[in-house]
Amino acid sequence: MPGYSARRLVRRLLGALALLAALSAAVVLGLRAALPDTFYVAPGESLALASMPFLQAGKPSRGHTAAVSGTTDTGSCNQTLRLFGVVPVKTVRTVESATRTVTVSGAPFGVKMFADGALVVAFSDQLTVLGSENPAKEAGLRLGDVIVSAGGSPVHGNEELSAAITAAGGNAVNIVYVRDGVQHTCSVTPVQDRDSGVWRAGVWVRDSSAGIGTLTFVDTEKGTFAGLGHAVSDSDTGADFPLLSGEIVPVTIIGVQKGTAGAPGELKGEFSGGAALGSVTANDTAGVYGTLSEGAPAVSGQSMPVANIQQVATGPAQILTTINGTQPQLYDVTIERVNMTAGDPNRNLLVRVTDERLLSATGGIVQGMSGSPILQDGRLVGAVTHVLVNDPTRGYGIFAENMLKTADALVTSQ
Repeated sequence: MPGYSARRLVRRLLGALALLAALSAAVVLGLRAALPDTFYVAPGESLALASMPFLQAGKPSRGHTAAVSGTTDTGSCNQTLRLFGVVPVKTVRTVESATRTVTVSGAPFGVKMFADGALVVAFSDQLTVLGSENPAKEAGLRLGDVIVSAGGSPVHGNEELSAAITAAGGNAVNIVYVRDGVQHTCSVTPVQDRDSGVWRAGVWVRDSSAGIGTLTFVDTEKGTFAGLGHAVSDSDTGADFPLLSGEIVPVTIIGVQKGTAGAPGELKGEFSGGAALGSVTANDTAGVYGTLSEGAPAVSGQSMPVANIQQVATGPAQILTTINGTQPQLYDVTIERVNMTAGDPNRNLLVRVTDERLLSATGGIVQGMSGSPILQDGRLVGAVTHVLVNDPTRGYGIFAENMLKTADALVTSQ
């Protein structure tokens, strides 16, 4: 019947339109979640997303707001990003900020750190006349806890903790420790070793750390440096190392352990005996930061603008890294993914090594390359942070813009 066929056609058409609307809504929601609330642009520059060219920014609204005194921001406005210039996706804040230029390094450096407290890295059961006991574990301490006080006295390392345990002579010792940024208290009653008679708590702690990484950039104007792109973590517990003080020193790369699937490779370096390049003031999730030492030799490198996150695109790029000696070299890579709102700040970029020279020498990205600058279109866009364990040709990176913001914030807080 003609009427019935027409109604069925209309129902199908309406169903298809409803499905299309649902899919469009899902796409918009996904895009909205992938966009930050604020973008920074150079004065007079239009907002354009290199990694999402299908989104176009509308005309600025609400006018410009005066900059905050003491910052490089010169004004801000609201702009609506639209899918293909038609479907509204998200209204974002655009802040005009002068383009920053830094000295891009890529040189290897050594990091020496001393802990702000004693990091719990292992437990050891003690053999006493009553059998096997572990006072620290029984008191509730866990791997990764940072002991900051014992018996009312500050603890900066193993010596102070051992002294407090010995002085207690079997009496309970009040322990103050930090776990996940929150301070806690527990009571540990040492036990006497059956053979030696020494009082012990059954805990091993670490108070210092040393390793190598790659220097990302130096801000000569402010006298600061940034490297690694991720925090220095303890090898046994995975916990971020609690920094009391530290320094960076020159390193010479003397060998490479090539990476393979399931077995990350490693740069092997030798610490130079020269003076420290700078003092470490922060061991942050976004990297290692600090100030350059007075009289230290100038860090060589190329002056280069720091890209804003919307300027970073998928496609060809380069990393600047050192796999032999002290001289960085450029190697070709491809940025496969750009994530502007990554939950993990160290995984804004997914990078694949394409340079046959680097693949032949290292297998791709190896430990010690963390902090290697990622360059694209004459800008510093990011730094290497991690290797994919099952595919060493690929690794993650952090936005250079985020590292520079962290460096600035740390300078301001000092």
